[in-house]
Amino acid sequence: MDHALNILLASDLTARGDRPFDRAVTLAGETGGRFALLHVVEPGSKIESAREDEVIEAIRDDLPETGAEIEILIGKGSAPKTISEVAAQRDADLIVTGPARHNSLGDITLGTAVDYVVRRARAPVLVVKKRAHAPYRSMVVATDFSDCSREALIAAAKMFPDAEIELVHAFHPAYGGLVDQDDAREEAGEETLEMMDEFLAKLPDELRERLEIKIGEGELHTVIWQEIEARAADLLVVGTHGRSGLMQAAIGSNAQTMLTWSPVDVLMVRQLK
Repeated sequence: MDHALNILLASDLTARGDRPFDRAVTLAGETGGRFALLHVVEPGSKIESAREDEVIEAIRDDLPETGAEIEILIGKGSAPKTISEVAAQRDADLIVTGPARHNSLGDITLGTAVDYVVRRARAPVLVVKKRAHAPYRSMVVATDFSDCSREALIAAAKMFPDAEIELVHAFHPAYGGLVDQDDAREEAGEETLEMMDEFLAKLPDELRERLEIKIGEGELHTVIWQEIEARAADLLVVGTHGRSGLMQAAIGSNAQTMLTWSPVDVLMVRQLK
């Protein structure tokens, strides 16, 4: 790690909030960084009228003992909007959060909340689904050979310098009644190999040496899922376009779907240029 991570942990303080909390503690320890815990009090909350210092003290009393120095921040209003604003104010390197609650009609769905934050925050967003038993050891990075996915790969490799990286691309030949399927598959495969070579040529030498390459035929989500299972990967990395959100991400409309069904943590990296 080139520098200590400045982490913003966005927590709703529910039972599953211990997973992103543990990961934030782990990351801060790995990098010698620090993190602040942000809890946003939304309108109608039971603690909306409580004094801020009382809320902070109550949160601190409920946190596990880690030995880490944790700053606690309280925001009010829309959670995604407040998270984005606070991350910008603090120049956060990484926003850590967990899957959204789904226990009332007023809750924000995972895709909507993360989509908002990814589109507005400059920092990558790490959605934590699994308990942090160890540092990330193996990550799968989805690519469609775009600049966006290249930036996501570079950012993830820099953030997790000791993790193994598998770069995955899925292709799906267009079959037609007048086209031989074997010929179509071979042609699509050759074109994909050429595009992969061009993509790799634009990467730093030291990064190329870390990569294992997987080109699979089939639907993107199927190929990704198979590689996560085959490698026992613990992180999926996806690049997104900030101007369009997850639904128009660099790897297409599959980005939001992958965020929802991924069995492992997901790092969303927004293209800033």
